[in-house]
Amino acid sequence: MPLLAAILGAVIAAAVWYWRLRAAGMAARELTGMAADVLGAARALGFRRRANVHPVDSVDDPALAVAAIGIAFLELDGLPSREDQQRLARSIGRHTDNAPTKTEEMMIVGRWLVNECHGAQPAISRLTRRLARLDAAGFQPLLSVLNDVAQGAGGLSAKQRDSLDEIGRLMKLR
Repeated sequence: MPLLAAILGAVIAAAVWYWRLRAAGMAARELTGMAADVLGAARALGFRRRANVHPVDSVDDPALAVAAIGIAFLELDGLPSREDQQRLARSIGRHTDNAPTKTEEMMIVGRWLVNECHGAQPAISRLTRRLARLDAAGFQPLLSVLNDVAQGAGGLSAKQRDSLDEIGRLMKLR
């Protein structure tokens, strides 16, 4: 009986390790796929990261800055639903006059930019300053996108209102 328990324990341990190694491999493939998506979208947009410069400071397209700010704004209250993301994509495309494919690429790179800023709030501050340097007229599409986000979510959260106040201050400094 002890020999049977030992064999059974060894088989179970082997199965658990096999499952864990397989899951780790799947996770590695998924991460590689996500990195490929970001690189592909960046190439399609003509985005080039400059050496020794924060990625946000490499943004040269106001529409990309608007998309990234929209993503950060949406993520202030946690992970957005698929419907919220789709609504944001439609709004970005409509207010920046971009095709759905380009809008999707901007959202992929924009999400990466938010991550590089270490969160939604720091991303909004940094990207808004970058947008102000690129094109003061870019604030009109930004405000339209943020308005669409707020309407779709049923109103603004406290964090979103604070971010809008900060965006307003940065617009006045321009």
